[in-house]
Amino acid sequence: MIRPTDPADTPFLLALTEQTGVFRPMEIQALREVLDDYHDHNRAAGHRCVTHASGDRIAGFAYYAPAAMTVHTWYLYWIAIQRDHQAQGIGSELLRFVEADIRIHQPAAVLLIETSSMPSYDLTRGFYKKHGYEIEAVLRDYYAPGDDMIVFRKSLDRA
Repeated sequence: MIRPTDPADTPFLLALTEQTGVFRPMEIQALREVLDDYHDHNRAAGHRCVTHASGDRIAGFAYYAPAAMTVHTWYLYWIAIQRDHQAQGIGSELLRFVEADIRIHQPAAVLLIETSSMPSYDLTRGFYKKHGYEIEAVLRDYYAPGDDMIVFRKSLDRA
């Protein structure tokens, strides 16, 4: 079941994200700040965070929001699936939910996703390509020397 994220979910989402083994400590700290800001005021500003849960067991989450100063552009800032639930369709279910939710609020929207070029993100990039996302830009050495930012784009008006 996909449901809105509650403040009580924050410790579980942080642990889940850390346990994926993909994110650096500073990214986990950034996620804590993002979730705190979401619950404090960004939810009212149109940001969305959803959690995939079965009973009280959390399997994953997604955080997305409209891009500032745009008419129809959105960002998927975070999507993470608990390591023992990966490759079971939960990420696909969350991504389809995000896309459908955006279409409800913003027909003809564009969804952007940023990720790393490092080999540890090969499966992540393959996941986005599998779901119809195309590489829109590559910002060389963005995260660190040799670690480019890959920006994926999908037009959501082609549902």
